[in-house]
Amino acid sequence: MKILFHRYFKKDHAKLRVSEKAKFKEQIKAFVEDPFNPTLGNHVLHGKYRGCRSISVGGDLRAVYEVVGKEEYFFIAIGTYAKLYRE
Repeated sequence: MKILFHRYFKKDHAKLRVSEKAKFKEQIKAFVEDPFNPTLGNHVLHGKYRGCRSISVGGDLRAVYEVVGKEEYFFIAIGTYAKLYRE
């Protein structure tokens, strides 16, 4: 499995609290093992992020990604529900 991160994702990830970064690290490990692990809440998105999927990082934090190839994922955004979906 190959996971890529958009530069905007990296920028927003850098702004997260240490605890949020740790939780993302846990969730990405679970994602690598099974992208549809129920704890991830993996689901299809509509509207602004049509064609993308989202996983729950914890609390109100979400990570948005695209499937770009077989076993290749491109994470494009991370942030709170309000920041990602209401802007």
